[in-house]
Amino acid sequence: MFEAPFWALLALIVFIGIVVYLKVPKSLAGTLDKRADAIRAELESARKLRVEAEALLAEYQRKAREAEAEAGKIVETAKREADALALEARTRLEEYVAGRTRLAEEKIAQAETQAIQEVRSLSADVAISAAERLLSAKVKGQAGEALVAKSISDVKTRLN
Repeated sequence: MFEAPFWALLALIVFIGIVVYLKVPKSLAGTLDKRADAIRAELESARKLRVEAEALLAEYQRKAREAEAEAGKIVETAKREADALALEARTRLEEYVAGRTRLAEEKIAQAETQAIQEVRSLSADVAISAAERLLSAKVKGQAGEALVAKSISDVKTRLN
């Protein structure tokens, strides 16, 4: 009657009794409940973090769009300013070239006038010299000298 299976059953019943007496199932259930509460809290915290992360993502995306729009405006403004500066530079260059061309034309005209005056002066000197030789060869004496002087003065007044 008191064989090994009986003692094993009795030991099992005593063990279960001790476990129940020491409130191990309740303690185990409390520990599991605490663990479940901790997991719920972590899940709630993770949910809140996810909501915050989504809000931050939306905010950063909005800021990125705004920054992109601002960058586009800056680029457009820079293009307009560059075009205006290029136009102004082109206008200044054209004015500079026109001024330099006008100055060169004035210098050329002045050089032409001076060359014409030099040619006239040289022509007058040559004509005076030729007239002096001709008149002194044809007319001799005091009357010749007076005639030469009068002719020279006439030639000078006419050439000038």
